Amino acid sequence: MTTSSPEQAAAQPPQQPPAPGGHPQRWLILGVLCLAVLTVVLDNTVLNVAIPSLTRELDASTSDIQWMINAYSLVQSGLLLTAGSAADRYGRKKMLAVGLVLFGTGSLVAGLAGSTGQLIAARAGMGVGGALLMTTVLAVAIQIFTPEEQPKAIGIWAAVNSLGFAAGPLLGGFLLDHFWWGAIFLVNLPVAALALVAVVTLVPESKNPHGDRPDIPGAVLSTIGMAALVFAIISGPEHGWTSGRVLLTAAVAVVVLAAFAQWERRVPYPMIDMHFFRDRRFTGAVSGGVLITFGMGGSLFLLTQHMQFVLGYEPLEAGLRTAPLALMIAALNFTGVAAKWAARLGTPRAIGLGMLVMAAGLASVATVAPGGYTGTLLGLVLIGTGAAVASPAMSHAIMSAIPPEKAGVGGGINGTVAEFGTGLGVAVLGALLNARFAALIPMAAASLPMALAQADGAAERGRVLDAFSSGLETSLLVGASAVLLGGLVAGALLRRAERADKT
Repeated sequence: MTTSSPEQAAAQPPQQPPAPGGHPQRWLILGVLCLAVLTVVLDNTVLNVAIPSLTRELDASTSDIQWMINAYSLVQSGLLLTAGSAADRYGRKKMLAVGLVLFGTGSLVAGLAGSTGQLIAARAGMGVGGALLMTTVLAVAIQIFTPEEQPKAIGIWAAVNSLGFAAGPLLGGFLLDHFWWGAIFLVNLPVAALALVAVVTLVPESKNPHGDRPDIPGAVLSTIGMAALVFAIISGPEHGWTSGRVLLTAAVAVVVLAAFAQWERRVPYPMIDMHFFRDRRFTGAVSGGVLITFGMGGSLFLLTQHMQFVLGYEPLEAGLRTAPLALMIAALNFTGVAAKWAARLGTPRAIGLGMLVMAAGLASVATVAPGGYTGTLLGLVLIGTGAAVASPAMSHAIMSAIPPEKAGVGGGINGTVAEFGTGLGVAVLGALLNARFAALIPMAAASLPMALAQADGAAERGRVLDAFSSGLETSLLVGASAVLLGGLVAGALLRRAERADKT
């Protein structure tokens, strides 16, 4: 890492570190930050309920719908590391404001779009703003809170993420019942405007005081590599994991990300210091974070199908019945209970125990859910309880393993872990479900709805649903095993890191 000359240091605005007790308006600022991140998380799921309207009113094809959904996540996941680095260099408050402007502008264009091409482009623009917001919010929170308060602040941030994920389909369903499809995007405008005013007024500026040179090659390589990797994961279930499209994209991702890692080792001003990965605290938190989002993201994806196709719930009702998971996370984190448990247990035990409880919840859903909602409810409560403790502890472990001046990059890494784990969970657990289902019901190779449509009589339909439930059980048990393994690995590495720090 290079250091600034006296002339460069003099030219930079003085840093305003928080007072020893933290920024005096830190909780109000956190509320503003959570408001900003809520809009980003909502747009990860809100579009799903509008698919029938978009298909009808914009004459959107299946490919168009896929790109409307994926343009947002691809751009956002690809730019997370670059956005975090830009926030560290140019100012986190500044990048937060830019992110809100881009996100609001993209929402306006999306809401007024007259063609599928315009909507896809607008969603990509929203992804740029979303990347800046997701990385900068966590970085600012780390700057304004004391180390003792950071776990609770991160817990509230995690709770807002969970609420946004659960509320997306509910909000979308409500808006579509009363307005046209563009309302799901235009509703972001007053929220983004309010958050922008509050950011400009309340949030203090902070940046890397060393003023490292921008790592442009690293930014380009990380963006291309992560976007290619996420695209391969998204495309796998639809086109087949051995298709040329998926294999070529995956190969590009591996080559480009390997080049990125090699570049970061050689450059004197790296965007990500590869020495981070020698820190057991960092590697333990990252590995655990991937597996926790792998299990939770993939399992929720499967559960929504189970509730609609097997238990017969409407989309809005299915969304309401998955809400207990998010509500448990919100209740335990907003009240500070999860932070108190984590403080008493210590980070390694908190992560290990939290992921053990999550794994038990997934196993409960797998073994009891096929009979009805009771097992699902118990599983959701257990998953939410475990995630409320483990997920904020994991994020705090990642952020605490990174120097404060690199807090933006830390936020980017945290977001990348979540995006990668969730995408991988949906792809892998979905593929396991489909493989098991197709093995039991050969005509089901296409999909469950097609198999049900082709079923001859109630007995045949029952056999199809039983096969789907069997595939669901297998996938959820694999997800539970992955979460349990993540807890053991993360806990062990973090425990070794703590022992090493004491010696």
